[in-house]
Amino acid sequence: MKILLSNDDGVSAPGIQILAAALREFAEVQVIAPDRNRSGSSNALTLESPLRTQSFPNGDIAVQHGTPTDCVYLGVNALMLPKPDMVISGINTGPNLGDDVIYSGTVAAAMEGRHLGLPAIAVSLNGDHHYDTAAVITCRLLRALQRNPLPSGRIFNINVPDLPLTQLKGIRVTRCGSRYPANKVFSQKDPHGQKLYWIGPPGEKFDAGPDTDFAAVDQDYVSVTPLQVDLTAYGTQNVLATWLAEAEVFGEC
Repeated sequence: MKILLSNDDGVSAPGIQILAAALREFAEVQVIAPDRNRSGSSNALTLESPLRTQSFPNGDIAVQHGTPTDCVYLGVNALMLPKPDMVISGINTGPNLGDDVIYSGTVAAAMEGRHLGLPAIAVSLNGDHHYDTAAVITCRLLRALQRNPLPSGRIFNINVPDLPLTQLKGIRVTRCGSRYPANKVFSQKDPHGQKLYWIGPPGEKFDAGPDTDFAAVDQDYVSVTPLQVDLTAYGTQNVLATWLAEAEVFGEC
């Protein structure tokens, strides 16, 4: 198995390095990641400036000023030829639960892999200690996929409790929960008296029902949520068509 491994925490982050070492026990792994932390960059793609890469003695590649999406795009289309068999993103420091997946660079890297036709997994740790636990879970999942392939066409978003492996209760298949809207902004002044703004933390949990990713991780289960790229709200199409006809929007134009 040939794996492109990326993240949004940066090429030297502990999560990606620990996962790379674990995956190399049974797979060929190429790390291609941002040269710095790009958390919250979502699916941003660099289009108006060139990208440079830096190779390290261990073979890892950093994309300078690149986003997670840039890294996967370059990896699949230029830096790993023939193409990899799959894309893995992580291990992220901190969870990507509920609405977090919209902003997450970790999930975006996996999503770009799926855009490019490859199986893709995003892995996050609900903390910053037990990366080894998340690495073991990821490797077990990959070995299972090797034995029994699952052609789902979906991205698997995995969130692992920050616990020793022996304290995990199991794995649950979950759906994304949701949060209350984020509404905190912190402001301060620079030495010249100009205002600076910091975006605050995400909102508190809103929908954390028993089948959500929030609930699974809170109860010490690994959460595996299948994600899809198609964002179409199919149930609203007929409602919208009826409304447009009645509102005569086109006629007003």
